[in-house]
Amino acid sequence: MKRNLKSYVSAVLAAALSLVLTACSGSSAATTTTTTSAASTTTAAATEAETSAAAEQTTAEAAQTTSGDLIPLVVGASPSPHAEILAVIKDKLASEGYDLQITEFTDYVQPNVALAEGDLDANYFQHLPYLENYNEENGTDLVSAGAIHYEPFGIYAGKTKSLADLKEGAQIAVPNDTSNEARALLLLEANNLIKLKDGAGLNATKLDITENPLNLDIVEIEAAQLPRSLADVDLAVINGNYAIDAGLSVKTDALAVEAADSEAAQTYANIIAVRAEDKDSDKTKALVAALQSDEVRDYINNTFDGAVVPSF
Repeated sequence: MKRNLKSYVSAVLAAALSLVLTACSGSSAATTTTTTSAASTTTAAATEAETSAAAEQTTAEAAQTTSGDLIPLVVGASPSPHAEILAVIKDKLASEGYDLQITEFTDYVQPNVALAEGDLDANYFQHLPYLENYNEENGTDLVSAGAIHYEPFGIYAGKTKSLADLKEGAQIAVPNDTSNEARALLLLEANNLIKLKDGAGLNATKLDITENPLNLDIVEIEAAQLPRSLADVDLAVINGNYAIDAGLSVKTDALAVEAADSEAAQTYANIIAVRAEDKDSDKTKALVAALQSDEVRDYINNTFDGAVVPSF
């Protein structure tokens, strides 16, 4: 830009000098008048050129600033359905000044580690009981900024194809983390396969089983591995998102599903988690508002065939 300006000004000066030299063949008074006029013209032209160039440069810089002015909003998520749902709101957040960057995780530990360490602005993969248990075990202060959806747990067939066909000592795989194991055990209890100690509720473990008529072997497995375990166990109680990842349909493949009015359905909504100090930030509010929109509600209802249910 500056080089073009210098070239323009040089051209103007050269033209003015030519006028001055031509005027030198006339009278002294004419020479003086012409020189003064030419000098004025040169100065005005140079000033105009500089002003025009400066304005052009300012406009270009302003355009560059505007195009790169989006505030990064980095959210960790499980691939499905969380990352898919987040993708729906990317353009909406961009129109509000945020560049939504989705980082996918395939386990239930690293998204909270990354959030606590400041590598993420938020994460979206877990329910509140899991988050509270994680905080207790790791000394972190992560909080819920809002509930987005609920994923019904289902019991899926492995080597045994129906609940009625279960034999003595059959193996049933459940998630090995505290809150999701309790949820799985509550579903087994709701289907009369076991009985839990009174009051165990959302903190239940297999040690709280008081009645087990078939001597079922409850096998604790990392949640993400449950679909792969189906070939080795009789049944598996699988989290909704991992069932989706494995191509399992809660409507057509599950032998039993959490009831909509169950304690689990009311408790295990998937949330947006943030650091406590960021709960009321503009960035967090924009993210939650975008997710709790009619557009997202319609997307969930039209996409996941009942495996994902809006919680707002």
